[in-house]
Amino acid sequence: MSFSAPRLFSKYRHGDSASFWTRTLVQARTEAGKLKTIDDLPGPTLSKTLFWLFVKGYADKSHLLQGFQKNLYGPIWRSKFGPFDVVNVATPELIAQVIHQEGRYPVRALLPHWKEYRDLRGQAYGLHVDKGQEWYRIRKALNPKMLKLQEVSAYAAVIHQVVEDLLERIEFLRRRSPDKTSVSDVASELYKFGFEGISSILFETRLGCLQENIPEETERFIAAVNDMLTMSETVVIFPRWSRSVLPFWERFVRAWDDLYNTAQALIDKRLAEIQTRTDRGEVTEGLFLTYLLSSDKLTHLEIYMSVTELLLGGVDTTSNTLSWALYHLARDPRAQDRLHAEVDSTCADKSLPSMEDLKEMPYLKAVIKETLRLYPVVPGNGRFVTENEVMVHNYWFPKKTQFHLCHYAVCRDPAQFPRPDTFVPERWLRSNRVTAGSFQHHPYSFIPFGVGVRACVGKRVAEMEMYFALSRLMQHYEVRPGDDHSAVEAKTRTLLIPAKPISLRFLPRVGGKASFAQPLKHAV
Repeated sequence: MSFSAPRLFSKYRHGDSASFWTRTLVQARTEAGKLKTIDDLPGPTLSKTLFWLFVKGYADKSHLLQGFQKNLYGPIWRSKFGPFDVVNVATPELIAQVIHQEGRYPVRALLPHWKEYRDLRGQAYGLHVDKGQEWYRIRKALNPKMLKLQEVSAYAAVIHQVVEDLLERIEFLRRRSPDKTSVSDVASELYKFGFEGISSILFETRLGCLQENIPEETERFIAAVNDMLTMSETVVIFPRWSRSVLPFWERFVRAWDDLYNTAQALIDKRLAEIQTRTDRGEVTEGLFLTYLLSSDKLTHLEIYMSVTELLLGGVDTTSNTLSWALYHLARDPRAQDRLHAEVDSTCADKSLPSMEDLKEMPYLKAVIKETLRLYPVVPGNGRFVTENEVMVHNYWFPKKTQFHLCHYAVCRDPAQFPRPDTFVPERWLRSNRVTAGSFQHHPYSFIPFGVGVRACVGKRVAEMEMYFALSRLMQHYEVRPGDDHSAVEAKTRTLLIPAKPISLRFLPRVGGKASFAQPLKHAV
């Protein structure tokens, strides 16, 4: 062959058009004669996959299966299960090759059951179902208020209010515990915090998730999110003819109805408030939702679905990452002391951290990065390449090939991250890379929020929530392990979550616990 795949990839990534890429692939196939295809990939049989999942116990630990299969088959392999026929890639170089060939309108994964539901109810498709130019139009409408740092900074005061409620909730729970210090299920409380935080931005209202008595409507809302995601994993496996035979589809539809209808009611309430003010000749002040409703970029149906989908993606990133971060800090006093010292020196007298303060807290950001490396929120991401033929690792793949990007395996690769299973925030500090035993890793070995036009639209908001919550928890509490000192493992439920409740003890910092209500240190 007169040229190699890396050379071909290099040419494409520097801007060659999709049509040039396709012509070059045709040339490559002609010249090589033996260019490999998906049928040449190694991979497990269906019986072997079922054995691993249900006999060896990988069903709820599929993140660990990534590394096991990589060691068995190499960095690229094929797997089939039910309706899925997937090409797995498990090195940063191969992930980069897929990403740089995904086209202008990439698709993460097909969600035919979500599309079926929306067709059933006559709803807009939204970010997860729409494709091509329609998807891009919606994404462009959402990006400015979600990804521009200056715009996201406007949400700081709102998030601080939610963090305030989280601190009061932690204080209430620990004082009510038998030893007056313990919170038995930290992840559950942080899930409520994540739900309240993103909802306060998306719906511009407080739902009361952190109150002692959660409103019944809010409890239904939270339950609908959990039920829909759980049923979504089940429904997608079964063929459409099973809809009238098995109960899963009916439960999936009911959960989506509860979720969507509640979101629509909250949005309509805000729309009515805006209209009332407009009729009075008053100026309406607001943030994200007000911006969407006041612009003509999206229809109301598109706003209903887009906001609902943003809610789905905005809860677990914050709650899971904070849960794992506190778990490791509790077991690593050295790291916790260093983080507390940084926060204390930047925000004296427990003053509220501002967006400017965050720039002075690199160790805080390092702790979050290291947590996301150890526990990527989604252990594997997808790319369904619809626009181009793709060449990866000397294999040619046609359009509509589903790729699985094995982030968990790559983040735990010792070639990228020395001591990969150890919590070492210092590896992310430039000044400490030598002492932390780290070196420059491949840029695609750590992409917790994705990359490119399909990167997580809520990245900036999630980071702000995590930074504010973790820094303020460190201001007020020393966190220690609970009575159960056994390790908490991760399990896969689409997301990477704790396999059992994380119990922690929250000890007030020396000097007493000041009132949580404090003015912002700087205007935000």
